[in-house]
Amino acid sequence: MNKPFRVAAAGATAALSLGLAACGSGSSDTAASASPMASTPVSAAPTSAAPMSGAAGDGVTTDADVFGPACNRLPQGDAPGSLADMGPQPVASAASTNPLLTMLVTAVGKVPGLADTLDAQQGITVFAPYDGAFDQVQRQLGDQAFNGLLANQQQLGGLLSYHVVPQRYDAAGLVAAGTTTELAGGTVTIGGTPEAPTVTDGKGNTAKVLCGNIPTANATVFVIDEVLMPAG
Repeated sequence: MNKPFRVAAAGATAALSLGLAACGSGSSDTAASASPMASTPVSAAPTSAAPMSGAAGDGVTTDADVFGPACNRLPQGDAPGSLADMGPQPVASAASTNPLLTMLVTAVGKVPGLADTLDAQQGITVFAPYDGAFDQVQRQLGDQAFNGLLANQQQLGGLLSYHVVPQRYDAAGLVAAGTTTELAGGTVTIGGTPEAPTVTDGKGNTAKVLCGNIPTANATVFVIDEVLMPAG
């Protein structure tokens, strides 16, 4: 990501921590209980445990490596938002048709140039909060504060860049790394196993992977059930 955006994102970290501090308590349980994913019938999309991909250490995955309980909610075949459709596209373009990520796509669109910047990167990892994670933040902040966040390009850019790692990892690589440094300048901690990794943010909130190892042209994507927040 270009230097001016990265500097702005780093400068927004403290403001984000204050503005979103209320989101830290109990959101995993609430998001999980509110999510319809667990009851969705399994379809042809891959939902098995993650294979040990990325033997070369480059973090690049294939459709066969995709795993997680929400993967069955992706469209099938060559439909928009399917694995076959997203794979050849850069990450922001690919996310624009993913039915799990409509609110994330809206948020990215609020920061001028961010989608193009993400698409131009090479070899990144994206932790992508699903729609329910943003719903949870909106409930906890209230509509006015949430809409204020979406309108504040610096804060929103910092929040979104805290979900991007300037290195490409698959699930096995993330777990082996243990921590990753985000474009916003903070870190997240990776736990669990390659079959069920977890992502813990700077506030100590732990996100679960709903659909991981999603390949795009320039990134590996992990759909998660929390909006990650940097430390204060």
